[in-house]
Amino acid sequence: MKDFAISDNPAVQRQLDRLGALSLPQGRIGLETIRELLARLDNPQTELPPVFHVAGTNGKGSTCAFLRAMLEAQGLLVHVATKPHLVRYNERIRVGGELISDFMLASLLEEVLDAAAGLDPSFFEVTTAATFLAFHREPADACVIEVGLGGRFDATNVLERPAACGIASLGVDHEAFLLTPDPAAPSPDKPFVRVAFEKAGIARPLSPLVTQDYAPDVEAMVERCAALAGAPLHMRGKRWRADVRADRIDYRDNRGRLDLSLPTMPGAHQADNAALAVAMLRHQDRVEVSLDAMERGIVSTSWPARLQTLAKGPVTELVAPRRVLLDGGHNPDAAEALARYLEGVRKPVDAVIGMMAAKDARRFLAIVAPHLASVTAVPIQGSDHVATGELAALAMEAGVAQASSAPDLETALAGLPHRADGGTVLICGSLYLAGKVLAANREYPD
Repeated sequence: MKDFAISDNPAVQRQLDRLGALSLPQGRIGLETIRELLARLDNPQTELPPVFHVAGTNGKGSTCAFLRAMLEAQGLLVHVATKPHLVRYNERIRVGGELISDFMLASLLEEVLDAAAGLDPSFFEVTTAATFLAFHREPADACVIEVGLGGRFDATNVLERPAACGIASLGVDHEAFLLTPDPAAPSPDKPFVRVAFEKAGIARPLSPLVTQDYAPDVEAMVERCAALAGAPLHMRGKRWRADVRADRIDYRDNRGRLDLSLPTMPGAHQADNAALAVAMLRHQDRVEVSLDAMERGIVSTSWPARLQTLAKGPVTELVAPRRVLLDGGHNPDAAEALARYLEGVRKPVDAVIGMMAAKDARRFLAIVAPHLASVTAVPIQGSDHVATGELAALAMEAGVAQASSAPDLETALAGLPHRADGGTVLICGSLYLAGKVLAANREYPD
């Protein structure tokens, strides 16, 4: 049983068992399978409400959350697809603003898995097909769809005419998939350019492509991809600007200037994600969203496991009255954002860290280590994770004064150094670990 395939509902669990047996077939890459699967389902992706399609290495999930909040503040009914889930698979598919019901989920997964007979689809292709079916069958005013891996060959990249496509922050992650040799792609010797090529693969003819600003060689690649696709390009710093000030966002484009509130979500980088969401709405003509709705959406947006302070619960009681901060960031760019935030938190910071084996744990720890008084490494049950002994050794190599390992989260928290002056407890390194923490603390995303 894979950890992502767990439900309390027997009907859902039967389909998740079938889904959990799937994996990306070795050596296969492309959109042929998802296209054939969708064809067998009468191509629901061709008849969806206006779609906002968002890619990026970091920040795409938060950008989707801002889009959803702004659209809903306008009074619109919104379907949302994000990934990965933290506690329940249902989190991946929000229908009309609500998590998909167990009844609908079981029915859709069964229908898609039956239709997929003989195709050998991946977990993500089946999930995407079920998502498109749900969004096609249930009425709504807009869809917000997060890209999973990359963009060019992500299963969601069969959409023909999104209202707007967006690319958030770019960095290097999932190297095994994004940097493999491909004669159509730039050399892996230029990883950021290659990542830009993959992400910009979501560009579509006549659909606005709205992006953040990047290094010159990365920008050149995005511009090339947009031109080849026939997508109008609206790049930050060229077609729109957003200056983040102490208490406001000063946003400007050819339609005028907006004075916007800062997000209440913690982390300075969230203002950039909010600005991208605003720019996506401003550079499309399918859905009307007022300045007031944008403003209220920015302030009301929340997104779990991103610099989240845990509420009172079984996990926090283990270290009460200390504050417990949860963050699922797992790559160097996310570590940079975490490090900037840690500069302003109450010291000392004792960290409990678990990381997936495919991640660059050495670089992650090197970035956050200067802000940590101790590290306790933990496993991520049910997943291929960095060995706890290795993770603790990497923390010491990075300069953390106290580094150890524990067999589980509860033991790690119970064994943290006693701090008479309080300080902060940080749990970080993986969204999979974050999901387990939220479940243990009885905080369920909705």
